[in-house]
Amino acid sequence: MKVFTRGLAVLFLALLPLWAWAEPLDINTATADQLAAAMVGVGKAKAETIVKDRDAHGPFKSVDDLERVKGIGKATIGKNKDKLMVRSAPTAAPTTPGTAEPKH
Repeated sequence: MKVFTRGLAVLFLALLPLWAWAEPLDINTATADQLAAAMVGVGKAKAETIVKDRDAHGPFKSVDDLERVKGIGKATIGKNKDKLMVRSAPTAAPTTPGTAEPKH
């Protein structure tokens, strides 16, 4: 029974990194808490600065675009590039036919 328990423990520990793996975080939708948790060298204050910049200046076009945020440089971006992503920017919803104002 001890051998079985040890074998099960070894298997669990071997598979643990697979459970810890996650999809990269979208910097255009992430909260400050999510950014702080995911990024190396970025705490709550810098993460809040990222969100404030995004709200003020619009979505990031690429992860490298984070460099526009004060306190985020190439080194920080390099350490975190594999943890972050930018999905394509959402497009405006098309208007339903008949809802647009008529042109005169």
